[in-house]
Amino acid sequence: MELKLPAPSLLVLIGPSGSGKTTWARDHFAYGEVVSSDSLRGMVGAGEDDQTASPAAFDILEQIVDERLKRGLTVVIDTLGYSDEARARWIAKAHEAGIPAHAVLFDTPAQVCQQRNETRDKPIPKSVLKSQFSRFAAVSQKVSGEPFDVVHTQQPMAVVAPAVATSTATGRPERRRSGHTFGLIVSRMNWPEGDRGEQLASVATRAETAGFRDIWVMDHFRQIRGMGRPWEDLPEAYTALAFMAGATTTIRLGALVTGITHRPPIVLGKMLATLDVLSGGRAICGLGAAWDDAEHAAFGVEFPELATRYALLEETLRMLPLLWGKGTPAFIGRHIQSPELICYPRPIQDPIPILVGGGGEKRTLRLVAEYADACNVFGDPERVRHKANVLAGHCEEMQRDPTEIEVTHLTNALAAADRKELRERVDRMRDRNTTPESFMKRQNAGTVDDLTALFAAYAGAGAGHSIVAIPDVWEEGSIETFGSVIAAFAD
Repeated sequence: MELKLPAPSLLVLIGPSGSGKTTWARDHFAYGEVVSSDSLRGMVGAGEDDQTASPAAFDILEQIVDERLKRGLTVVIDTLGYSDEARARWIAKAHEAGIPAHAVLFDTPAQVCQQRNETRDKPIPKSVLKSQFSRFAAVSQKVSGEPFDVVHTQQPMAVVAPAVATSTATGRPERRRSGHTFGLIVSRMNWPEGDRGEQLASVATRAETAGFRDIWVMDHFRQIRGMGRPWEDLPEAYTALAFMAGATTTIRLGALVTGITHRPPIVLGKMLATLDVLSGGRAICGLGAAWDDAEHAAFGVEFPELATRYALLEETLRMLPLLWGKGTPAFIGRHIQSPELICYPRPIQDPIPILVGGGGEKRTLRLVAEYADACNVFGDPERVRHKANVLAGHCEEMQRDPTEIEVTHLTNALAAADRKELRERVDRMRDRNTTPESFMKRQNAGTVDDLTALFAAYAGAGAGHSIVAIPDVWEEGSIETFGSVIAAFAD
């Protein structure tokens, strides 16, 4: 079984010559992640066996270790690992950089090491190898008392996105629960040049085929800060949803989420009813209190204070079921007034399910408990668990069954079939100033098995539905590979 360590990590390999350290490092880590005293001797001396080059090689090794740790990069130190002073120095530097330090002991049988040594072009003297063996037991005992975060024996190992490593370490088999479902959000169109309609239709149909229950778009007038540049392509949400409805047959459609100030609430209700009818009953109403004041200013849309936006949100949550229901009732609120709420055609769903975005514990989740069918929150599994518990508390106060409300969460995810493919995709997608470790952390990049464990942890925390943003969603294979994660949770 593969052991998963959080990226970045420091790994100090400890073992005699011929114990397999170099081969193990090459098999489990990228070339640039491994710093080897033998290789450095070969670069600064007459060859890897040139012991006169050792002082210079170890000076360079220390510089490489320093620089990689400062930059938040994984480093695997391939030496004998027998120096107490060097180990102490590496541990201290790693912890100073906020990086965990791991020791890996190579307790390969002496006979195996001797056989490997004999096959070398220039074997080390038998007396030297014997001395290394005699010292290994003593070094191993010392290492167990040193401030390494963990001491391991040699085994399959990988450095992965921190969320993936954490979920693997804490997850339990029963946390993989059948019935957990997935949605896909299209939050960027930083795609290659081409027909945007064809591209969006392709993403939607591929998502439907892969098993996603729903597909979402952001409802913003322009690309938001932190996501991309304001002038990036970003389609109007409900036009895009209607277009995708025509390209698909079963996948549900929603905006994650519509700011309550973006459109007059009654007009929004009419738009959602139309989308529901034309899609055959597949619309989802995503609502939020809105937050991007600069976006509103740029488009000349009023952006009232937060208390007013929350009041408007609550009135909308009360009004929409009436608009979509029978008759033409009046609705007189402080912010919404209508002498007769009328909506034809009426939506197919009775009513359209409403999701409220945000995890505010005093107001947002209370509104969810009182009016909504689902919430959408952010954070790791333990944070989601906390939000679900807060929601359950509000439900108890209102005498509502919390199982009536679906807890959903939003996160990034990049799934690859194996470590080789993952490394290739990460290197291809990250920009030149972003480290692989940073990219993997931000995108929750991992293998199908990694992400299955991650979403099992979310399911165990109380989330019934995961909505993911896939960074290379336009590329064939990206959605399809994530489909294997979805399949792991199918009933």
